[in-house]
Amino acid sequence: MKNNLKTNVVIIGGGPAGMMAAIFAAKNGAKTLILEKNEKLGKKLLLTGKGRCNITSSCKEVKDLVSAFGDNGKFLYSCFNQFDNHALINFFSESGLKTKTERGNRIFPTSDKASEVLEILIKQLNKYGVKVITKTEIKDISFKNKNFQIALNNSIVTSNKLIICTGGVSYPETGSCGDGYKWGKKFGHKIEKIGPALVPIVIKEHWIKKLQGLSLKNVKISVYKDNKKIDERTGEAIFTHNGISGPIILDMSKKISQNLEKNLELRIDFKPALDYQTLDKRIMRDFNEFKNKALKNSLQKLMPKKLIPLMIELTEIDENKKCAEIRKEERKKLLNLLKNFKLKISGVEDIIKSIVTSGGINLNEINPKTMESKIIPGLFFAGEILNIDAVTGGFNLQGAWSTGYVAGINAACKK
Repeated sequence: MKNNLKTNVVIIGGGPAGMMAAIFAAKNGAKTLILEKNEKLGKKLLLTGKGRCNITSSCKEVKDLVSAFGDNGKFLYSCFNQFDNHALINFFSESGLKTKTERGNRIFPTSDKASEVLEILIKQLNKYGVKVITKTEIKDISFKNKNFQIALNNSIVTSNKLIICTGGVSYPETGSCGDGYKWGKKFGHKIEKIGPALVPIVIKEHWIKKLQGLSLKNVKISVYKDNKKIDERTGEAIFTHNGISGPIILDMSKKISQNLEKNLELRIDFKPALDYQTLDKRIMRDFNEFKNKALKNSLQKLMPKKLIPLMIELTEIDENKKCAEIRKEERKKLLNLLKNFKLKISGVEDIIKSIVTSGGINLNEINPKTMESKIIPGLFFAGEILNIDAVTGGFNLQGAWSTGYVAGINAACKK
């Protein structure tokens, strides 16, 4: 005989969206339960921002939050108007979290510890009496007589409202394995194509491994499809063992993954602040300064040390050739590599390595003001399971906080 447990609101998934939904559902008077498959809450939250937790962006207006989510951002207008980044900062500040703003409007806890963010959320859950069951496997979910029944290993939970916050399929070791899509389908929801977002890209050139670990700052990187530019960003990047990653690459990766059937090329401008003519004069000055030195010992002012051997190899100039002996056409080869360094894209890393999952629950089937399903009354979705994803900079977490907040208060208030 299975034990039966009755409650007002059940939340599946104890990540950022789930915890925020639970806090505000309970704060608004609902008897609330979180079901989490991991041994503890917030497992993925602890990994965000490389363990530092970029909780949100300091951008000033809702429209800036919306634009970070691309075409689907307009769905979030109502959510952000109800609970935006400033409301989030106030929530954490009132709970005792001190924050700081870094480059790119990124907001982090002053301690640089994601664990501090999680501790505050857990304190809030305890404050409002949220019950949490961890290490639990959901066997089935059904909807009968206006109630949800969630079958666990040894019990059945019955609730009036259900909020699904199970995330996507990125970082499966944190528990994100796509269960929420299965349940969404069961309740009649359409799942938009799942794919990676914010993921490193893979390069065809075998010599790319020579640059592994090389960090680039203030570079301009463009993506070309069949020789037509489809995206361009300026900022930071880093070479990996088989490709390239970093903020601007991650932000372009979704578009890249959606166009892999085409001939895709990456073009790096290592010196975007200088046009060709100005950079050429700069190279000539350096060559004149080091005219009696070998080329391999004369490029430190122009590029990172790790890049020098490869650039010389690609120009096919003798590395021991003195700068004074380098011909104009050889100098132009170096100039072109610095301004238009071409790499062929072979793909993106597996979705399990992506920071965020693109695709998910069709937004046309969700009420944007409440996060409630238009198909099943009392069913809500929040966070990454929805077909929303944004660029880097704290926006994806803000989407989770905001949709979780809205789902929580509406699940508690709706009769």
